[in-house]
Amino acid sequence: MTHYTITVTPSGQACGASVTGLDLSRPLEPQQVAEIRAAWLEHHVLAFPDQVISDDDQERFTLAFGGFGEDPFIAPIPGRQHVIAVKRLAGETSPLFAEAWHSDWSFQARPPAGTCLYGITIPPVGGDTLFADMYAAYDGLSDEVKAKVEGKVAVHDFVNFRKGMRKRGVSEEEIAAFDRQYPKVEHPVIRTHPETGRKAIYVNAGFTQHIVGMEKAESDALLAHLYAQAAIPEYQCRFRWTKNAIAFWDNRASQHYAASDYFPAVRRMERVTVVGDRPY
Repeated sequence: MTHYTITVTPSGQACGASVTGLDLSRPLEPQQVAEIRAAWLEHHVLAFPDQVISDDDQERFTLAFGGFGEDPFIAPIPGRQHVIAVKRLAGETSPLFAEAWHSDWSFQARPPAGTCLYGITIPPVGGDTLFADMYAAYDGLSDEVKAKVEGKVAVHDFVNFRKGMRKRGVSEEEIAAFDRQYPKVEHPVIRTHPETGRKAIYVNAGFTQHIVGMEKAESDALLAHLYAQAAIPEYQCRFRWTKNAIAFWDNRASQHYAASDYFPAVRRMERVTVVGDRPY
């Protein structure tokens, strides 16, 4: 068995930690997987700096923490089934969907438990990813608001992507196929993490439509209050990208926001998701 020493260094912020002492171009040993998972559950977001890995390596790392999740709307890179490119070209100025607080693909019946993102081309300035600890965001709610959201469910849908597809000229037949594949789902407003048992806010402006059983005005006001929790700096950490760094985050306990403040530089990442369970 290979000798190794994993060092986990907390970010000093609300969440996040850096993990060193590993070479992720090599298969992980069971004890290493267990240590990484424990750190992941504690800190929600792990940074692995200076990792020179292949697509095979990234997929193998992801599989150590569960099966592959689905990344709809984005075709995988050539020759792969589960690796997608997340890129922004020089001079591109259109708004990024990810430039808003969200949990990945929460409109799916089984949204990703985790996301593994690898930095390939990094802007010289900007392009950070911000993360919010949604346990802390829930804990920070008043007792009155906690009582209002207790037991409530909300509808999630990919309505914003549907609008973008129409703008790009995607046919109504193709959009209808996505509708059949990803019908609207209901998830708890406050989900319980299946591994830690802790409660976290699980609504986001990208995919949540309304709270079931509430009048629109009341639902909109309550959702706006819940969305604003992620934007409180005291609940956040900031990931500053470097070339060949990996960020691995828990979508069940965190939300993230990708800053697009690096015009006209190029940014390219590769991403794989870990399948999750139905939120409860």
